[in-house]
Amino acid sequence: MPTTAPETDHHEFCERCDRDTPHTVGIELRTESERSENVEFSREPYRVSTCLICDGTTALRMNDA
Repeated sequence: MPTTAPETDHHEFCERCDRDTPHTVGIELRTESERSENVEFSREPYRVSTCLICDGTTALRMNDA
């Protein structure tokens, strides 16, 4: 579930297309724990980028501590 509006006028390299293509880019909070206890403490922000040509998606965890 995106927490910010996606940016639609953004170009970046797409590995599937093998070239720079337009992408939507947004931030998502993803739950990383598979257990139901303390799930609210296991959410991490991810930068999610989706190619508008091939629909390929990449996600990069933003808090790699």
